[in-house]
Amino acid sequence: MATDAGAKSAGDGTPSDTRKLIDLFEVGQNVYVRALTVDEAAGTLWVGTSVGVHEVDLASRAPLRTFTRDHGLANEYVFAVGIDHDGYKWFGTNAGGVSRYKEDSWKTYFPMHGLADYWVYTFANQADGTLWIGTWAGANRVDIRTGKFETFVKELVNEWVYGIAVDSRDRVWFGTEGGVSMYDGASWRSWTHDDGMGASNVDGLPASKNTGLGTRRRHDLGVMRGGEATYNPNYVFSIHVTPDDVVWAGTWGGGVARFDGEKWQNFTRQDGLAGNIVYSIVQDAEGVFWFGTNRGVSRYDGESWRSFGAHDGFPAVNVYALAVDPSGDIWAGIRGAVARLGK
Repeated sequence: MATDAGAKSAGDGTPSDTRKLIDLFEVGQNVYVRALTVDEAAGTLWVGTSVGVHEVDLASRAPLRTFTRDHGLANEYVFAVGIDHDGYKWFGTNAGGVSRYKEDSWKTYFPMHGLADYWVYTFANQADGTLWIGTWAGANRVDIRTGKFETFVKELVNEWVYGIAVDSRDRVWFGTEGGVSMYDGASWRSWTHDDGMGASNVDGLPASKNTGLGTRRRHDLGVMRGGEATYNPNYVFSIHVTPDDVVWAGTWGGGVARFDGEKWQNFTRQDGLAGNIVYSIVQDAEGVFWFGTNRGVSRYDGESWRSFGAHDGFPAVNVYALAVDPSGDIWAGIRGAVARLGK
């Protein structure tokens, strides 16, 4: 199995992968799908949307349950779904804190309980079960045995955290709106565009004055200006770490950046990436990378690129979330639907 396809150079060959759009599951015309998380133990997919969360059976692809505020969610707008080592589902919401669920039991966490902020965007687990939560006011480290919350803010390059990943050495990587930070358990280190993360603005796109993708006073929900995509290479939407500890960061306008521990290498539309705004990153069992961008889904095997978008039947091309199921199918969250790419 390939662990880091990015170790190879990009090329122009045609991938042997034969996936195509084989299913489209509608969730509502103006509903955004922001999170996709596979529960392998249950054989289900959790779909976080702007109007609640759905659980879908992966074998039959039938919806099993839908949760809203009436069922126990603190807020219907779900930006992240995490599963801890004890099997609890954690739902990160937009301005509603975190709701935890298992076996019809709900518990909600607000800042009064130790949560860093009401706006929650990502989860990750360390090897010992420690849960990390990314918010708009720093990151929480949670001992799921005791329920103790710790908050880290000043240690991060920026307090607005959108992605967290844990590597094989149990180091924690944070994608923020100001760059990437890493915590090794004893010390912190950070990288920004000045260090090589994120491609230069070769297309001359307008610089984004927006400091994030959200709904607070300083923020809005758009990455466009005058019909053009904007550019903010320090802003990291997504982060992924390979089994051999190579870090991939999806940026706003700077494409996807690959860090081998010493230097950054950037991939953009010029290399074959569908779009230079990269919302989501996953890696399949064969080591192939999948990127959700503002222009569709891209597949990269280390040698060649292939993209899926409107010409393949996608009704919307901003791909906010990706997941790989145990069969190898790729699920993509867009506005109005969840798309499934299969063979």
